Amino acid sequence: MKQSFSIVGSSKAKSLTEKIASRIFLVCGVFAILAVVVITAYMIIQGTPALGKVGIGEVLLGTSWAPTADSPSFGILYIILTSIIGTALALLIGVPIGLFTAIFLSEVAPARVTKIVKPVIELLAGIPSVVYGLVGLLVLNPLMYKLELAVFKGSTTHQWTGGANLLCAVLVLAIMILPTVINISESALRAVPRDYRMTSLALGATRIQTIFHVTLPAAKSGIATAVVLGVGRAIGEAMAITMVAGNSVNLPLPFNSVRFLTTAMVSEMSYSSGLHRQVLFTIGLVLFVFIMIINLVLSRIMKKGAQDAGK
Repeated sequence: MKQSFSIVGSSKAKSLTEKIASRIFLVCGVFAILAVVVITAYMIIQGTPALGKVGIGEVLLGTSWAPTADSPSFGILYIILTSIIGTALALLIGVPIGLFTAIFLSEVAPARVTKIVKPVIELLAGIPSVVYGLVGLLVLNPLMYKLELAVFKGSTTHQWTGGANLLCAVLVLAIMILPTVINISESALRAVPRDYRMTSLALGATRIQTIFHVTLPAAKSGIATAVVLGVGRAIGEAMAITMVAGNSVNLPLPFNSVRFLTTAMVSEMSYSSGLHRQVLFTIGLVLFVFIMIINLVLSRIMKKGAQDAGK
């Protein structure tokens, strides 16, 4: 007679397994918290001394950036405005396209079409940012330069950028946030109960009316999450923007060569020293604050969405 074997094991073994697992989870949780605390403390320690030496107003509200001049200036207002305006414009372009694509995939497209389009979108999400930058440099920059020549034809005051300007950077960012917006929005739309749609159609609403008056409002929390994550994706991008934005500190106008918060650190950190390096850490601190605000907004949206779903 064969001896029976249980994969469950004795109660003592199970108790030991539970204790070990709980300790592992605790260590991982503590490590994650410590990582956030250490990064936050490091950014504050490294980023605040320059504010005291140069002055908060001079750094945050100054418009002149000349860290290596005989009389250096460290104003980053134009850099901050460029990140805000560039991200906002990218959202204005990318969010509607991404949202309508998500609606098409979840509500309109046949299953055969969805099976073709979905892998393409997932492929977009996996493309390295340097490839986006290279495509922007080789394709968008020449097109933007032709447009720049047409708009400022005969101008004697315009600073020519060769197509490397804010408009080109915005288009690249808009393309880069599409996978995030599409995937999360589509998941939110598919999570809406089918009964909502059927009830709306039974009451006489058309398919389009059902989408915009029933399905979208029911998925608004998930869509808002997609938008916030898109903001984080755009404002934290560096490599692609370095290649297409021109990397000069200017007022963020469409045909001006500009510099974002991320590119300011990437382009100068390698050769900076002393106060110059400290101000670059201040730029990093400003970017860090922006990201923290975005994360807090995302947490609030997700919490509100969970509360609405529980009602």
